[in-house]
Amino acid sequence: MGDGWESRLERWRQAGLIDPAGAEAIRAWERAQPGRRRLRVPVLVAIALGGVLVAAGLLLFVSTHWEALAPSQGFALLLALVVGLHGGAAAVEERFPPLAVSLHGVGTVTLGAGLFLAGQLFHLKAHWPLGLLLWAIGAGLGWVLLRQWPQLALLALLGPAWLLSEWQRAVDAATEALQRGSGDPTAVLAPAAGLVLLSLCYLAAPAGAGPAPAARRVLLWLGGLGLLPAGLLWQLFTHWAPATAPLPLALAFCGWAVALGAPLLLGLRLRGRRAWPLAVAIGWLLPGVALAWSTQQDAGVFTHLWWAVGGLLLVAWGVMEGRSERVNLGAALIAIDVLAFYVSQVMDSLGRSASLIGLGVLFLGGGWGLELLRRQLVARALGRGTP
Repeated sequence: MGDGWESRLERWRQAGLIDPAGAEAIRAWERAQPGRRRLRVPVLVAIALGGVLVAAGLLLFVSTHWEALAPSQGFALLLALVVGLHGGAAAVEERFPPLAVSLHGVGTVTLGAGLFLAGQLFHLKAHWPLGLLLWAIGAGLGWVLLRQWPQLALLALLGPAWLLSEWQRAVDAATEALQRGSGDPTAVLAPAAGLVLLSLCYLAAPAGAGPAPAARRVLLWLGGLGLLPAGLLWQLFTHWAPATAPLPLALAFCGWAVALGAPLLLGLRLRGRRAWPLAVAIGWLLPGVALAWSTQQDAGVFTHLWWAVGGLLLVAWGVMEGRSERVNLGAALIAIDVLAFYVSQVMDSLGRSASLIGLGVLFLGGGWGLELLRRQLVARALGRGTP
């Protein structure tokens, strides 16, 4: 048993939740289970970094010697890499499971590189997004067979990447013969909306309070890391969407249906009837769509109020379901929005010294107040169970 569990067990014993005999019995049982001890963080970091370096080194080696290899040799090398990595992972599965997870993950990454290099090797003039689809299918099969997080993470990333690439190809084909510059933002706005909703869907994979299953924790991390960049992209395209030719009505409808419907269907699969906040998020996105289509895109104070409402909704969602990460992300969104409002709307109307003093007061006072409120909300969220 790790030191953290030892200290917790001691606290529980001192609080009277566990009697001394029970605490000693738990310690004895855990010490008799050496295979169940968790690895130290440096070991896990070393394994993860080693896997990344091995993948990068293998891909660099193959790309460096690619021109000198005959087609049969290149294909055999790619096949040997994929089979060898997965075979090596199977060989060490019983002795060192984390190393097996790393090798399986490198093997799945090598599969994607092999698909594209094989297409180049045989000069296949195919629809290139199909390479992403085949890679996603391979990652999905790996997840079904292995139930390991690298395959799930790759599947969660490659599926949207395939849809985005198909959308881009369809937009390019539809606008190739048309005059550009008409101001139609659908080509960039639909995928940006889809990324925001998908990030929220991943973030909301844990549907209640407490520790989430491993698979849902993977989606939680992907959603948390992707939400702010996706929101920044949405903000950029709602205000400065590049002008493109108008899309055919059927293509535009299909794009919006997939961008809004696919995350909602995934949310229904993950959360059931508790996926209704994703529908609220779609309603929150609608003013941005209207702003992008309007000729006057400088909405001023309205934009900042709109983002503040989004942050408050995310905080309320976290408190309602007992998820502290949503509270933290919502508080961060509100803080960024307040800072942007001060810089864009207030700072220009003040003198240089006054603006700097005001910015300092905003950081000190506002940051202190927001942090106190965030801690209270996180404590309240952690005290709630699943609704």
